[in-house]
Amino acid sequence: MVRGRLWRKFNPELPQAERRRHVDALMHARRMLRGNVPPVVRSMASLLVDEAKTALGKRGNVWWTDDAPDYNRKMATCTFFAGRYRAVTVDVDQPTKLSANAAASSSL
Repeated sequence: MVRGRLWRKFNPELPQAERRRHVDALMHARRMLRGNVPPVVRSMASLLVDEAKTALGKRGNVWWTDDAPDYNRKMATCTFFAGRYRAVTVDVDQPTKLSANAAASSSL
């Protein structure tokens, strides 16, 4: 989850060598997108990013087999995980008050 949005993890069933190859390709394509690059290079790099992410299982058809829905790119508050998300997040705009006991125990 990033900033309240759910993101799909890579397929844990991928063999380590295959996963490493796709991660390397993904990082190479992302480096191609740095700076002021010509549109044709940007288009090619974007296609390579998509190809690598699909191969890793982060995009495309789901890799799991338990019929669970795909919440990729959905806001956590709009999914089954909303209650869990609210229970573990802190509103950074609101000051957090700790009791004396909580502050003391957290410094141990």
